[in-house]
Amino acid sequence: MSYKVESVNGCTRKIVFNFETVDLTTEIKAAVMKKQRNVNLKGFRKGKAPVAMVEKMFGPQLEYEALNQFVQTQFFEVVKKEDLKVVGYPSFDNMKYDKGKSVSFDATVEVFPEIALKDYSKYSFKKDSTTVTDEDLENVKKSFLTSKSELTEVKDPNCTLEKGKFSVINFEGEKENGEKPDNMKASEFMLEIGSGQFIPGFEDGLIGMKKGEKKTLTLTFPAEYQMPDLQNAKVKFHVELIEIKERKLPEFKDELVKELGFATTKDFLDKNRETLKKQKERTAEQKLHQEILEKFVGDNTFDVPHALIRQQEDHLKNELRGTLQGQGFNDSMMEEYFSKWHGDLQKKAEFQVKSAVVLDTLAKKYKVEVKESDFKEKFDEMASSTGMKVEQVEKFYTENSNAKNNLNYAVREEKTFAQLVKEIKVS
Repeated sequence: MSYKVESVNGCTRKIVFNFETVDLTTEIKAAVMKKQRNVNLKGFRKGKAPVAMVEKMFGPQLEYEALNQFVQTQFFEVVKKEDLKVVGYPSFDNMKYDKGKSVSFDATVEVFPEIALKDYSKYSFKKDSTTVTDEDLENVKKSFLTSKSELTEVKDPNCTLEKGKFSVINFEGEKENGEKPDNMKASEFMLEIGSGQFIPGFEDGLIGMKKGEKKTLTLTFPAEYQMPDLQNAKVKFHVELIEIKERKLPEFKDELVKELGFATTKDFLDKNRETLKKQKERTAEQKLHQEILEKFVGDNTFDVPHALIRQQEDHLKNELRGTLQGQGFNDSMMEEYFSKWHGDLQKKAEFQVKSAVVLDTLAKKYKVEVKESDFKEKFDEMASSTGMKVEQVEKFYTENSNAKNNLNYAVREEKTFAQLVKEIKVS
């Protein structure tokens, strides 16, 4: 076999094959004999048709199949011999076949790139604070009490609407042409002031109103409003305030938090402080890692396989489908969305693939290995955070190879970052 490997770019190789002497007669004859044993031809019992007839009818097809098999075999032999990390499928070009004499062809294939990273010893990053403040705990406490609260009517006739209070209103929208569409009016609609539920200016325009008061708001719909006919439209909203409500929070006491499994209010605050600490640690780590990868990808120019970018873009789309379906998108709306944001999705996919190449390069440098003890540690963490038994978590990953592979990648990435931060400055 005569071949040479040419580098098209950092992640594409072209293998040029040239066999000056090659004879596929034996392979073709074997294929004809196999076909003869199984073929059904009119006038002959199965397997009894003359070999010459079978060869005449199926010879060209069998010769093509033998040639294709030969080409595939030679290609994979070179891939193994040259230790090429192939990505996707090869394309075969410039095929020249002289029956019984010679074969030549080119095979072009993408490979996982191997890169040399620029010096990063002077990199410097700042990690976000993970301190849990009294305000953080107060917000958790307020959120819990809010879930147990009641809305009560404000009896004071002099009370005015302000942020945090609830209005019960009748409203009707009027377009510039005087039209008053049904989808722009409602009766006894309850709206929390400051929630951002309505278009900008609507809720702010109600602040200061008293029960029984009427008001007309002149507003402009946002340019990106979901209904095209209302984008940038000037509309008058005629509003009547029927009632003002406010939220009454219950007293923060032991009996209340016991419903969630906490022994006391102190136990509630202590355990939520611990949970918030872990959440902040995780968020800070993720942000730091993202900034590090952006720096590496920005400072190092290299090619990545188009096949991997397409694969990652498909993965991003599949993740988005669930979210879009939850927002009421049908198939045609989703395709329109993906078409509109194709450039952004492709850019994000390319960054993620390049990040994976950077991390793989660093992992090899640091000789990072994922051991069974690493999995055991992760299983323990998951069991602790979800309330499941360790055996249940381990069983899931043992039976789900994709999930196990993803976890393997995550652990390898985590250990790689742990080694990397020893060589760069993180304050």
